[in-house]
Amino acid sequence: MTRNILAPALASVCVLGAIYGFSVPTYALDADMLQVMRMHPGPGANAGPASYTTIPREIVSYNGPYAPGTVVVQSSERRLYLVMPDHKAMKYGVGVGRPGFAWSGTVHISAKKKWPGWTPPASMLRRRPHLPHYVKGGPNNPLGARAMYLSGTEYRIHGSNEPETIGHAMSSGCIRMTNADIKDFYNRVKVGATVHVLR
Repeated sequence: MTRNILAPALASVCVLGAIYGFSVPTYALDADMLQVMRMHPGPGANAGPASYTTIPREIVSYNGPYAPGTVVVQSSERRLYLVMPDHKAMKYGVGVGRPGFAWSGTVHISAKKKWPGWTPPASMLRRRPHLPHYVKGGPNNPLGARAMYLSGTEYRIHGSNEPETIGHAMSSGCIRMTNADIKDFYNRVKVGATVHVLR
């Protein structure tokens, strides 16, 4: 209830900020509002991205139960592991679902796309009717440079034009990576790969 009451006021503050030159910190905004601000920037939008620290991808030791080619998302850690041979894994920083949108389960990658178009799911449009019904693929698309679609869900592992959100719980359930990392992941993971999303 509090979120529903505050959302219109916060949206108004964002609009006034764009007009009068002040900004609202990104931690005060949910992911849907950030998407709208990215697609409809105000006069001060060319000042550059918010300050953030990139989480480097790295090869780490892995002694877990999953076979090479398996994807493991550790939501509480904000990390994704792609299991590799010889007890190794590629570790990526990710953004995950914010409170109320976090989930867990086992799915598989049903499709992979480069520079995908974005169609907000019906549930998101009900929450945010001001969102566009379709955004073509490209640098301003919320899905970023690549997307892996997760079977039986509305969720994806995808890139992002909001790199400052990586390492945080800010999405509507999708798993986000930087565009550099999603390109690397896209080239390594196969359609049909099992994905374990853990709390």
